[in-house]
Amino acid sequence: MKKGKLFIMFQWALVVLITVFAFGPLPAKAAAGTITNDVFWKDTAGNPIYSQGGNILKVGSTYYWYGVKYNGAVSYYNNPSAKNSDTSFAAVTCYSSTDLVNWTFRGNVITAGAEGTTWDPDWLGRLGVVYNTNTQKYVLITQYAGPEGSGVAFATSSTPTGAFAFHHVQTSITNVVNNLPGDQSTFVDDNGKAYLVFSNASGRSRTYVSELRASDYLNIEPATQVFQSTLGGREGNAMFKYNGRYYIASSDLHGWNASHAYVISSTSITGPYSAESIMANSEKDYSHVSQTGFFIHVQGSSGTTILFAGDRWSDFAGNGLGYNQWMPLSFNGTEPVLNSLSKFNLDAAAGTWSVAAGNNYIMNPSYEADRITLNTLTGWSNWKNTTADPNSNISPGRTGRYSMTQYSDTAYSASMYQNVSGLPNGTYTLKAWVKSGGGQQTAQIFVKNYGGAEKNAAVNTVMNNWTEITIPDIAVTNGSAQIGVYSVANAGNWLRVDDWSLTKN
Repeated sequence: MKKGKLFIMFQWALVVLITVFAFGPLPAKAAAGTITNDVFWKDTAGNPIYSQGGNILKVGSTYYWYGVKYNGAVSYYNNPSAKNSDTSFAAVTCYSSTDLVNWTFRGNVITAGAEGTTWDPDWLGRLGVVYNTNTQKYVLITQYAGPEGSGVAFATSSTPTGAFAFHHVQTSITNVVNNLPGDQSTFVDDNGKAYLVFSNASGRSRTYVSELRASDYLNIEPATQVFQSTLGGREGNAMFKYNGRYYIASSDLHGWNASHAYVISSTSITGPYSAESIMANSEKDYSHVSQTGFFIHVQGSSGTTILFAGDRWSDFAGNGLGYNQWMPLSFNGTEPVLNSLSKFNLDAAAGTWSVAAGNNYIMNPSYEADRITLNTLTGWSNWKNTTADPNSNISPGRTGRYSMTQYSDTAYSASMYQNVSGLPNGTYTLKAWVKSGGGQQTAQIFVKNYGGAEKNAAVNTVMNNWTEITIPDIAVTNGSAQIGVYSVANAGNWLRVDDWSLTKN
């Protein structure tokens, strides 16, 4: 090596050393993390995350997540076998993250009954936080019913994590049927303008977009109606923007229960919007047993990911574990497609995602999507040879309110199955939890049409307690499989199945 090159390399190394000693080590790029649905999420201290009906605001490189802590959420976390109706307000919580996976609790930014405040609502929810550059204030906007009246409440703070001081309640919005919003969410456009997206209070058949007063975001300006449903009301109204197009998604009026997602879109925020359609894949398991809550725009160095942040009101609906179900969207042209995943990797710095190891490829595996007892279940198909339908989802389930039951008071043959597509070729394990009264001529969990011979496991013996049934070593070679349960039974024979999983080893 020549002396000149050696001297130049030494100078470069010296610069790096000086940088490290003067400013500390260079920050490491945040690694991709894994988001796991169908569980109760915990913060970095290991405590339950209580955040429902909120939104996320990005400040610099930090995401702040705001949501409501209801007293009933704590009760359900401690005993998820029974729903409750305790919607009483405990706090608005704030969590922060740089990767959207690991969340640190930053405190309660509003607390019920806190001394010196007037926050004592009968109801508070569906909130969002936006930042106004004129006032340099963070503005919290929420549905509210309390001593100050019913409407949309505003509160402000000088920091994203500081206590938000009550400002006022707006009790009427111009151009809106019934004056007030049903469900609502906030949206901030690329140009910095902030909006409220909502339905009307009674009936909720109309969808509106209203700009927030630019000077301070403390007033909702006259609304523009962008859609009217002729097929029923809409709730969970939320907006995102992708490739210059605005999308408004919403759910059926199913109370606390799950719904497939409806969507309309436009190149202008105030319309005209497209005809309404059901977001692709959301019909397979009713948006992973959730409602539309809000959307997270993840802009990275390698791409942009839109996350569907679904509200699973499990505390008040009793439909399984977890309050939040986040899933990435794909796009078929301009049409959004929901990827209903139980586990996926998210690299927020890159703006990319991938299916994670351990993802459950079965749709509606716990039979909670339909929210009522039915014979034909979302995501599943029936085959039967009996006059009395032995297939229905009847409570109680192993988790949530429902399981799938096969029963008839006459002899029957029946099968409930699901064709699972889009499987990466490889070796899989099928699991299901079963209760059985026994006595069937044949009763079995099975997997077939995967590129190999059918595999099955008998369940025609007495199983009084939930028992996990496993079929290992399923070598998928054609990207698909059919899984299900099959019975040839006598009058009065029964079995129940719940909590399926099909995971790649």
